[in-house]
Amino acid sequence: MSRNRASAKKAGTSWESAIVTALITAGWPHAERRRLAGSKDRGDVAGVPGVVIEAKNTKAINLAAALDEATAEAINDNAPIAVAWIKRRGKTRAEDGYAVVSGATFMQLLKEAGY
Repeated sequence: MSRNRASAKKAGTSWESAIVTALITAGWPHAERRRLAGSKDRGDVAGVPGVVIEAKNTKAINLAAALDEATAEAINDNAPIAVAWIKRRGKTRAEDGYAVVSGATFMQLLKEAGY
């Protein structure tokens, strides 16, 4: 079955909601889906200060494009951390998805965690 605009939007909404639920359960009570904002979009999920989350539920995974989009949205939001949270095929839980960050962001997170 091929994806049309409506089914893609439904899949995206479902994935964003799964991410929000996972974040709330893990202790970020203010996590919520964001409204679309066109060229000044600031990510799909809000509620984790300093972090922009771009949710991706696509048939084909394009890491570069997903991370580039998250990075552009982090700039729009003046946030230091950009994450592309990508749905893993065959899995429904956000915890099973892929959280993609740049190498620079990964090193920043390690430093902040005390490594």
